[in-house]
Amino acid sequence: MSDVYQAIANSAMGKKLFSAMNLPIPVLLERYQPGTTSFIKGGVVVGAAPGGLALPALFATLKGAPEAKLNVLAGAAAEAELNDAAQAAGESLVSYSPSREDGQRFKGLVFDATGIRNTTELRALWDFFNPVIRKLEKSGRVVVIGLTPERCDLEQRIAQRGLEGLVKSLGKEIKGGATANLVYMSQDGAEQLVAPLQFFLSPKSAYVSGQLVRVQGAEAVRVDWQKPLAGKTVLVTGAARGIGAAIAQVMARDGAKVVVLDIPPMADDLKQVAAQIGGVALEADITAADAPQLISDKARELGGLDVIVHNAGVTRDKTMAGMTDKLWDMVIDINIASEERINAQLLADGTLNQGGRIVCVSSISGIAGNMGQTNYATSKAAVIGMVQGMTESLGERAITINAVAPGFIETQMTAAIPFTIREAGRRMNSMNQGGQPVDVAEAIAFFASPASQGVTGNVVRVCGQSLLGA
Repeated sequence: MSDVYQAIANSAMGKKLFSAMNLPIPVLLERYQPGTTSFIKGGVVVGAAPGGLALPALFATLKGAPEAKLNVLAGAAAEAELNDAAQAAGESLVSYSPSREDGQRFKGLVFDATGIRNTTELRALWDFFNPVIRKLEKSGRVVVIGLTPERCDLEQRIAQRGLEGLVKSLGKEIKGGATANLVYMSQDGAEQLVAPLQFFLSPKSAYVSGQLVRVQGAEAVRVDWQKPLAGKTVLVTGAARGIGAAIAQVMARDGAKVVVLDIPPMADDLKQVAAQIGGVALEADITAADAPQLISDKARELGGLDVIVHNAGVTRDKTMAGMTDKLWDMVIDINIASEERINAQLLADGTLNQGGRIVCVSSISGIAGNMGQTNYATSKAAVIGMVQGMTESLGERAITINAVAPGFIETQMTAAIPFTIREAGRRMNSMNQGGQPVDVAEAIAFFASPASQGVTGNVVRVCGQSLLGA
């Protein structure tokens, strides 16, 4: 559904009127266009605290962005380290001396904070961001890299945990469709930075801000970044329309063979999606007793699944006092219990391949709760519990499990929301607008990528940094 407010606000007359009335003007977000060869285009300022561990991997990743122009703040405490790491990666840095009058603008600001050992050294964050944060372009990107706090000694853990407050606050300050995100890496996780850095610095993360991803050491996997899922088989549930259809389309765009699944009443829409992407349609009710075996048998027929995306879900909203047991049971069964049964069958049969990916769709309702959604919020919080609870055991098979938690996404479901509530939902985030189904699909594609082997146990909100639960 189109956002009339956004369209008017971005017209020539609307900009003048809305600015005069001090009303928010939602920026038209930059989103990924197929065929793009540089994941970030324009000036990128790179900084680091002395002793940073991420610099070699950071510059190796940026080398894959041929249209990025790298800069370092002149006189930065770690300037020598930055230049040495860039030189080792075959990159050259321009020394930049910022001033308010220079008119310079940057598409990305990236800071390696892994060298920060105590709270005194948090000053390095101010030294880097204060001179350049106003110079961020529209739809710009801020990425901070830290060390996983739980794996640090006490002093460093305290300081590293502070990075979350920085990133969430920057996300609310920078405006203009820009985003700020955080990557926590383990001491041995530097080689796994490439996937999250490419995602967070690219237009694929247009509606993801104020988020963090943890990466850990794992075997590095090389991919063709134009077709990272080439040769992989992906199953997407609830794929007949909306977010599910968008997920299927992005998986196919990235090179996967896609099986789309939905209930028989959605057969026509499902077949249309399958035809559009050259995929396979599978009609099934995921709550049926034979559904897990049906899915596993189809997976075996196709040589096993490399990725399963648990997208199917329903809402049946009532306050607890007015909710029937049937509505409660339906939502719990579809949104979480069926996923448990399907996972168990695939794992028992070995039809989820070694090194596979499980990606679940949760919701910000499962994080923050929502009035009239006790059943839905319970089910989506349970999805997060499943992700966190299965991470360790799945790791023994080199299988990762992660979740996305959408906020207000423009779908047929949100279009049915009463006008005033719908408008409030659109504006209650740092982007002042709703997201698109493709925004959820891009985050899922990041988790599904073979390059994300070190990314597991994460929940990333695709909500434009919603005020709910922030």
